Amino acid sequence: MSVLQRASERPRSELTPGRYLRSLDWVLLLAAVGLVVFGMFMIYSATRGDRGLPSPTFYVRSQAFGLGLGLVAVIALSLVDVSWFSRRRDIIYWGIVALLGLTLFVGAERMGARRWLSLPLLPDLQTSELAKMAMIVAFAGFLADGVALRSKFRFVILAVAYVALPAGLVSLEPDLGTALVFGFFTVSMLLVWGVRWSHLAVLVGSGVLVVVAVLRILPATLGVSLLKPYQIQRLLVFIDPGQDTSGAAYQVSQSKIAVASGMFAGKGYGRGTQTMLNFLPAHHTDFIFSVIGEELGFLGAALLLGLYLVVLWRTLRIASISKSLYGTLIAVGIAGVLLFQVFVNVGMTIGIMPVTGVPLPFVSFGSSSLVVFLIAIGLLQSIHVHSRLAPVTGRFKGEPHGQMAA
Repeated sequence: MSVLQRASERPRSELTPGRYLRSLDWVLLLAAVGLVVFGMFMIYSATRGDRGLPSPTFYVRSQAFGLGLGLVAVIALSLVDVSWFSRRRDIIYWGIVALLGLTLFVGAERMGARRWLSLPLLPDLQTSELAKMAMIVAFAGFLADGVALRSKFRFVILAVAYVALPAGLVSLEPDLGTALVFGFFTVSMLLVWGVRWSHLAVLVGSGVLVVVAVLRILPATLGVSLLKPYQIQRLLVFIDPGQDTSGAAYQVSQSKIAVASGMFAGKGYGRGTQTMLNFLPAHHTDFIFSVIGEELGFLGAALLLGLYLVVLWRTLRIASISKSLYGTLIAVGIAGVLLFQVFVNVGMTIGIMPVTGVPLPFVSFGSSSLVVFLIAIGLLQSIHVHSRLAPVTGRFKGEPHGQMAA
């Protein structure tokens, strides 16, 4: 019997409606919903004048549906102890690998990428988005069950390979941005898990060598490129914007103009000229922050980033109060995804990061991304609720009860 199974059998306090409501992290929930509502207002401002829409509220209504579906997931997940998922990590893992493989063969293809499946409630399910959260849940269980082996480099290699399989499938879609997200939350979770610094240094060094091989060695020696031409062009434009002759730098240039023109207080809600005159492509998805910067200025951007800081703070707080290593690892993985995507998305709109197609969490249009991040809030609420109701025992699974990890 695994340490996670033993932990799930410990006596728990009865979860009554009153205790449940008092045990929720209302600050986290309200901050997350605030981000979604903020995003819906900005999506409406960015798209109400778009041609070809059946209604000015078309995108907002779609986002509202995702919000409703996501809130149902928040409630359902918060009622379930996350240890339930730990016992089913193999099913979750191989299920998401099969789903990603299916997407590569029968998924809908758009703009040269095959990332979407059509399901009843989510006709445009982006499986790579769902894979992020599923892999955090599965990987946390993998690490928690192997806590006694964290000094073994063989196990660390096995852990990296565990994540590399689905990450490789995501990169084949191709979705380089999401594949990078996998790498970031893997390192974050390994650090909290207790990986040795020497092992981590070897992993990071190997990763650098792989990147150099993909970008330089393979194309130069064998004429083989694992990246699509547009992905290479995005990287080259980021390194040297002046060398662009194909228009690949157009998006970033227009985004920087939009953000800079907003100055301190912005041009006013619904008055963004770069957006209204259609100079800014993808204004409701990857570049929604550019619309915020132009219309609401520094104040609006600061409010948005302030809400993200609240969500990140509460997420790390939940990681610290979790009664199990499994819950801690899930919370840290979610924090890693949130931090990485906000930094990369905002960074690419102001030109300090390459364009990777990573959406702004809770804010960018996309029901799949929105539902998945609300699922993350549900998982965090589950850890918070059941950690507050659980008896005080050893915080890390595999440690003697009543002792804390060093």
